[in-house]
Amino acid sequence: MRRFFFQIYIMYKPLFNQRKALRFRHFTRKGYALFACLGRVVTIGVLSVATLKSAASTTADDVTVAAHSVAGTALSDDDGTQKEATLDEVEVTGSRAPLALGQAARMVTVLTRQDIQAAPVQSINDLLKMVVGVDVRQRGPLGAQTDIGIRGSTSEQITILLNGINICDAQTGHNAFDLPCDVSDIVRIEVLEGPAGRVYGTSSMVGAVNIVTAPHPDTAEGRKQGAMLRMEGGSFGMLSAAARGALSGHSLSAGYTRSDGYSRASSGALNSDYSAGKVFYQGGFAADRLQLAWQTGLSARGFGSNTFYSAKFDEQYEATTKLFAALRGELVAGGLHVRPSLYWSRGYDRFELIRGTQDKVPFNYHRTDVFGVGLNSWFDWLLGRTALGAEVRNEDIVSTNLGEPLAETFSHYKVGLNRTNLSLHLEHNILLQRFTLSAGLIAVKNTWNQMPLTVYPGVDASYRLGEDWKVYASYNSSLRMPSFTELYYSVGGHKADKYLKPEELQAVEGGVKYGGRWLTAKASVFHHYQRNTIDWVMDTRQTDAVWQSVNLTKVNTTGVEVSANCQLSTVNCQLSYCYLHQDKDVDQHLQSRYSLEYLRHKVTAQLHMPLTTALDLTLYYRWHDRMGSYTDTQGQVQSYHPYSVVDARLGWNADAYSLYVEANNLTAHRYVDYGNVPQPGLWLKVGAKYYIDLF
Repeated sequence: MRRFFFQIYIMYKPLFNQRKALRFRHFTRKGYALFACLGRVVTIGVLSVATLKSAASTTADDVTVAAHSVAGTALSDDDGTQKEATLDEVEVTGSRAPLALGQAARMVTVLTRQDIQAAPVQSINDLLKMVVGVDVRQRGPLGAQTDIGIRGSTSEQITILLNGINICDAQTGHNAFDLPCDVSDIVRIEVLEGPAGRVYGTSSMVGAVNIVTAPHPDTAEGRKQGAMLRMEGGSFGMLSAAARGALSGHSLSAGYTRSDGYSRASSGALNSDYSAGKVFYQGGFAADRLQLAWQTGLSARGFGSNTFYSAKFDEQYEATTKLFAALRGELVAGGLHVRPSLYWSRGYDRFELIRGTQDKVPFNYHRTDVFGVGLNSWFDWLLGRTALGAEVRNEDIVSTNLGEPLAETFSHYKVGLNRTNLSLHLEHNILLQRFTLSAGLIAVKNTWNQMPLTVYPGVDASYRLGEDWKVYASYNSSLRMPSFTELYYSVGGHKADKYLKPEELQAVEGGVKYGGRWLTAKASVFHHYQRNTIDWVMDTRQTDAVWQSVNLTKVNTTGVEVSANCQLSTVNCQLSYCYLHQDKDVDQHLQSRYSLEYLRHKVTAQLHMPLTTALDLTLYYRWHDRMGSYTDTQGQVQSYHPYSVVDARLGWNADAYSLYVEANNLTAHRYVDYGNVPQPGLWLKVGAKYYIDLF
């Protein structure tokens, strides 16, 4: 009874800006009991753990640091009994109201700071390859262009967020991961699989990825003010440099990466070269009842696109620039929490079908502006926690070929389009000792194509069985608006349909999760029903066929995911598997570019182990079996073949510096994620980081 009262009390007590110390004697092995107390000072016996004044995502890593300071420690109660403390729960955004990971009714996959630091990756995109339900399809390395899908989706059907702010590109999903931040800025990545419309809005049809950064450098645990310098070099002329500094809650990072590329065009010229620069700043302000967090960044890159969009042209080139700024706040008035947000992004895109020869084929120029303002609020009362709010998002493009004719042309831009999306959301959460229920809806209206106000509901439930087991089930629905490219791109062998309907999806899911002392595991089964699915298809029966944007009648997806994580002393090993089957009501002679190409089987495994006190080894393994086909340069239809990839990282970690060697694709297999764009073989990289403490 005493434990039950404590858990109920902390779940409905206002979470922020509390200064009183909370002392209790009975401590369970589950972390949710502690992290529901975010914003409190918690003492257990003689061990004191200070948590944050705020659990906002911009400072969430401090929670992780606090957790790691006591995680796995045996704590003594008054009777001398040793009790394990498992304090790995942080606030995640799987619902409109903030909940700790242990409270969330939906399963949210979290890549922690330790996962990120140990990963042998070239870019932020690569970090998601180890999430078994995520499909990372690369056209080029170093993050040149990567499409991210979840559970058989296309890259257009998920939302990418930076600290909870939607940074999706309205022009095309190909540019969604053009991020201004560096890998060293990230403290965790949250992946919400399945429809997330009532949580993240209209672009979250099949899931969402939230990238969380923090205003302190990538240094050893506990360093909050200082600097980090990084230098890397590797295969194919790859060079990279980055610097990051933090002081008094503000941070600034900058980096540059370049590569000669791994392939050449038929003319002998480089056609997969890459260069990119990034700058990212974030800061904040905190008072007793008001908190502000702001972020701004710039990303500019250019890369050889060899045969990215057409097998007939092997000297394509693309240059993109993205500017981004956002402000979030939180105001606490009694038991009411109000979180307003304001954001803006501008993207420039220049595409050259034949590199550097505008006189032969005119370049495509696009400028996209997205402006959004949102309000989310929540409060606790007798029957639970209720959240409600709204968002207005305006998307505007001016272009050489995307949109309707402009009244006045300027620069390269002759056509354009503007549309506004209004969404209203309502959600209620019931949090009991073992049971969580989250139900809500989102109502959406878009000015494009005279879309009426449409409501999409959802409900999630979970129940804890004893101390180690948790079962959950959910039903959710969502939609996605067509991108500007899908509506208007009618050049170069493409024919778009400006009257495309929004995609819609309904999904059910059930699963179980086990969290023991040494082993954690989970399994889930899900079914997605899509209608009006948007894709680019080609009729292979026609000799002069072109790619057409169409609404497919329906696509049914059924899948199973299982994963296990074993922690034995300092050795960690993970194994995961995902199976998908799509039943699509389309003609067999149609070749798909996106939605009919999916991973039927995906296996991931990883091993992280220390070799000495300072030396550690990480091994990653992936096996992909993709459905679908593509037309090669000789005009023959080819099926995708299964492939395996092994990545490795060997790192030496000291207090003031770290040295590492990474190898991607150790077997040097030239696999294909997209037709006619083979990936590089073995890629080696060596690097060093140096840390500077200011205080």
